[in-house]
Amino acid sequence: MSQKTYLAKSGEMNKKWYVVDATDKPVGRLAVDIAKVLMGKNKPTYTPHVDTGDFVVVINAEKVLLTGKKLEDKIYRRHSGYPGNMKEIKAKEMISNHPERLIELTVKGMMPKNVLGRHMLKKLKVYRGSEHPHIAQRPQPLSVDL
Repeated sequence: MSQKTYLAKSGEMNKKWYVVDATDKPVGRLAVDIAKVLMGKNKPTYTPHVDTGDFVVVINAEKVLLTGKKLEDKIYRRHSGYPGNMKEIKAKEMISNHPERLIELTVKGMMPKNVLGRHMLKKLKVYRGSEHPHIAQRPQPLSVDL
């Protein structure tokens, strides 16, 4: 008696759309659940080398929560590759100016660091207010464990 392992193929996966309200949710815990859905680890058909994940729409990104003293102490850095061109921005400024970028960077850190991970990250849509242009896809609410 032999058993065969099921391997998903990229063309046969049905992609669903989920919507997450980020109001008063800690950034890290929110990002963990979003990354699981983007990678497809919440499905029984998860295959590591195939994109089996779903689309995620995050609304109210400016109302996300940073615990402890991270609001004043956490610094986000980026470098262009040129000498002396390191840019630094505090988390407080990031939430006020670019809250979408804050969530995207947090989720990006939890994704695979390869071409497939970058492809999966394109399925993440983050918006500042409670409105989003993906109503036609009929996204279902995603429960986030805290």
